[in-house]
Amino acid sequence: MGTVFSFDIRQRPTAAIRHALDEAVRGLHHVDEVFSTYRPDSVISRLGRGESGLDACPAEVQDVLALCAEATRTSDGWFSTTPGGTLDPSGLVKGWAAEAASHVLYEAGARNTCVNAGGDLQLRGAASPGAPWRIGIAHPLRPGELAAVVTGHDLAVATSGTAERGAHILDPHTGEPARALASLTLTGPRLTMTDAYATAAFAMGAAAPAWLESLDGYEALAITPDGQEWHTPGFGRRRP
Repeated sequence: MGTVFSFDIRQRPTAAIRHALDEAVRGLHHVDEVFSTYRPDSVISRLGRGESGLDACPAEVQDVLALCAEATRTSDGWFSTTPGGTLDPSGLVKGWAAEAASHVLYEAGARNTCVNAGGDLQLRGAASPGAPWRIGIAHPLRPGELAAVVTGHDLAVATSGTAERGAHILDPHTGEPARALASLTLTGPRLTMTDAYATAAFAMGAAAPAWLESLDGYEALAITPDGQEWHTPGFGRRRP
């Protein structure tokens, strides 16, 4: 998927948890084989080129595309699986894969974990007994500085922006790079849709605040290319 995953497990690693961690890693490699747009032999690449049909794809492809369609409807088309004209569900797949890996660990008894998918996080439980997770949000314009610190339990955090990969998020209506924002961080309950909605909101630019405020359970912080910022009303409660 063109990024690095890491696991932070804040409790004693039992045999069941170690087995689940191995299973989660295998699952991520499988997701990469199926969905990576960096691999010409992946299922999604072959589907996008018309070399195979949807009925010949693994069931998870249909599941992911259904979730993408939901994100497209909810965002009024600002989330797209074809922003540049070719099939690319990456804006949702990374979060979906991390959430699935987190669920595997949880089912094995790992109740306090952080799965980090290239900076997009699925958090469960607590960082330590009685203490919430504290997540630093990198400032897109000031390397080495934080724009905010998000705290919470059982939380997803996703950031879309230009700091790491440049202007790579496309406006699906024009096919041109979205440039109204430097970064947008979104918090929500689960990473699949938090990741997808962060991508959509970044593409929206100036239209994002009103849309984000209409979403139940999601809060956002955005920074513009000139260093200004805005946030949804509830974001302040997550920022000490």
